Amino acid sequence: SRSFRSTPASTIIDTISSSKMKFAALIAAVFAGSASAFAPAGKSAQRSLALNAEKSKALPFMNRPALLDGSMAGDVGFDPLGLSNIDDVGIDLYWLREAEIKHCRVAMLAVAGIVQVELFGPAPGCEAATAKCQMDAFWQIWNSHPQYIAFGLIMIMIIEMISGIATTSGRESGDRAPGDFMLDPLGFKKGDPAKYARLEAQEIANGRLAMWAAAGLLMQGCSTHAGGTENLMQALSDNSF
Repeated sequence: SRSFRSTPASTIIDTISSSKMKFAALIAAVFAGSASAFAPAGKSAQRSLALNAEKSKALPFMNRPALLDGSMAGDVGFDPLGLSNIDDVGIDLYWLREAEIKHCRVAMLAVAGIVQVELFGPAPGCEAATAKCQMDAFWQIWNSHPQYIAFGLIMIMIIEMISGIATTSGRESGDRAPGDFMLDPLGFKKGDPAKYARLEAQEIANGRLAMWAAAGLLMQGCSTHAGGTENLMQALSDNSF
């Protein structure tokens, strides 16, 4: 009878122990599921973040061009035509960067020159250029002093020859940054590198704006035969309330 009485007790203990183990396993599964909601992102999420990181800053709906990694001043990944990938017709990113910097500098000089002449009159020796529109003034100088135009064209050819040699040798050697002619009379490059990098970015930003401004001045001058400041004042007058 003693054996008969002990058997149910052991069975009950085993049943209770089994129930406790199952309950503990259930609690662990619940906590594991809750913790997974706050766990770091998996491979798919990391892949999504990587794709977002490769998007262009200027055009977030397009992928960043491979060669525009932000190392150049003013680089925001803007290249919708894929020009930075050209490398089979004698033109590469180095050549394109050189051309951009050159046009930026020329445009800034052109806009400053056009506005200066419109506000303060022609330079000494160019008194024949009386037109406010500098496109018309060009032809006035051409008719009165064609040697000035010829001299300007000769100087342009010399500058282009020097810059062409510098671009070709710099592209082949890799020792020269695009647009770098070692011209730093105020010693900006010798100061704080962060400040110099900011100046480089400002040069590109102002140069790009100047290219748009120069194109606008040329277009308005050829269509209205009026100066840029005159067109600006007229536009403000016509559209004022």
